[in-house]
Amino acid sequence: MRINRLVAGTVTAGLLGLTPIAIAAPSHATENLTTTTVATPSATEVEYGDDIYISVDVDASNGSSAYRGTSTLYAMEAGSTAWAPVATGTSASSTFFDVKPKINTTYKVVYSGYAATSTYEDNYAASESAPFTVGVARKITYPSSGFVLKGKVTPNYGKKKIVIKVSKKQNKGFKGFKTIKTNKAGKYRVTLPKRGGTWYWSFTVKGDAKYLGTGFVWKTWVS
Repeated sequence: MRINRLVAGTVTAGLLGLTPIAIAAPSHATENLTTTTVATPSATEVEYGDDIYISVDVDASNGSSAYRGTSTLYAMEAGSTAWAPVATGTSASSTFFDVKPKINTTYKVVYSGYAATSTYEDNYAASESAPFTVGVARKITYPSSGFVLKGKVTPNYGKKKIVIKVSKKQNKGFKGFKTIKTNKAGKYRVTLPKRGGTWYWSFTVKGDAKYLGTGFVWKTWVS
C-alpha cells in the first residue's frame, strides 16, 4: 500500500510539473506574382493647349492590386523613336497622370516591380501597358458672327492653306469655294459673299505627321 501511494504521488508531481506547449501562429510564405499594367487615357484626341489624364491600374496574378513599387509614364512624340520618362507615381496602382501633349504623342506606363523585404510581403514582377496614341489638333479661332472671318491657327501654321467649301446643307454636299493662306504668324482673314438664303461654309486645316486635321462650319443667311 505504501508503494502504491508513493507511485501515485510521484505521478501527481510529474503532472503538475508539465510545461504547456505553445501553438505557433501560421506563417506567410512569400509568393512570386506576375502583374498586368493597364493605362487608360481620358481622351485620345485633344485640341492644342488642352490636357488629359491617364489612369493606371496594376493587377497581380493572385487577383489583388499591386501597390508597392512605382509606375512611370513614358512618352514618344511624333517623329521620335525614343521613349522619354514624363512622370513617376508614388503608388503603383490607382495612379493618375495629368499631361498636355504638344503634338501627336504615344504613351505607355511601366511598372517597376517589387522585391519582398519580409516573408509577409510578395514579389511582384515588372510589366508595362500597351502603348496608345493621343492625337493633337491645331487650334483655329474665329469671330462670333458676321461675313468677315478672321482668326489664327496655332501652332506653327504660318503661310499654310485653309480650304473653304460651301453647301446649302449643314452636313453634306460641300463644294469647293476657295483656298486661302495664313500669314507668317498663322493669321487668316476672308470675306464671305452675302448670298440670299442660308449657307454653310466649312473651313478645313489638313492634318500632318504631327497634328490632326481641324476646322469648323460657319453659317450665313440673308433674308
